[in-house]
Amino acid sequence: MAASTGVAARAVDHGFLAEVISAFPGDSRLGLCIQCGTCGGSRPSAADMDHTPRRLFAMVRAGMRDEVLGSNTAWMCVSCYYCAVRCPQEVHIPDVMYGLKSIAAREGRSPESAAPDFSRTFIANITRYGRSYEIGLVARHYLRHFPTRIPGMAPAGLGMLTSRRMELRPHPIRDVGGLRRILGRAAELEAGR
Repeated sequence: MAASTGVAARAVDHGFLAEVISAFPGDSRLGLCIQCGTCGGSRPSAADMDHTPRRLFAMVRAGMRDEVLGSNTAWMCVSCYYCAVRCPQEVHIPDVMYGLKSIAAREGRSPESAAPDFSRTFIANITRYGRSYEIGLVARHYLRHFPTRIPGMAPAGLGMLTSRRMELRPHPIRDVGGLRRILGRAAELEAGR
C-alpha cells in the first residue's frame, strides 16, 4: 500500500504560458518577469485581488490554468499601468491581464465575484466619457458591492483630489461619439469570431 503524500494532484497545462502570451498582439515580455514583486506593491485594487500579479504569473508559468482563470485578479486590475511603469523588466502587466480576461471570457469562466461587474462599470465609464473617471467608478462599484468600505477609502480619495491626481468631475474627450462608433465596431467584430 502506497503512503499518502498529502499533496493533491493538480492538472497542469504546459502550453498555458504560450497561450497567455499569444492572447494579445505585441510582446508582453511576460517571459522576462523576474518575480521581484514590484507590481504587487503598485496595485490600487490590491485588497480585492485573490493573488498578486507576481503570484499569478508564477501560476501561469506553472501551468495552473484552472486556478488562474478562476481567480479574480485579472478582473480586478484597473489598468492604471502603474505596475508596468515600475516594472524593472518592462513587462506589460495590464496586457497580460487583458489576455487572461480574454481567455477566461471566451471559456465562460469569469469568477463568482464583483470583479466582472467592476470591468463592466469601468467599460461603461470609458464608453460614456472616453476616459476613466475614477470617482464615478469607485462610487458606482463600491456603493453596489462594498458600501461599508467607502469611509475607509476617504483619506486616500481626499489625498488624490487635493494633489490633483483625480478630478471631482469627469472630463469627456472631444469626440466621444467617434470612440463609441469604434467600440461598437469592435464589438461587432468580436461577436463575429
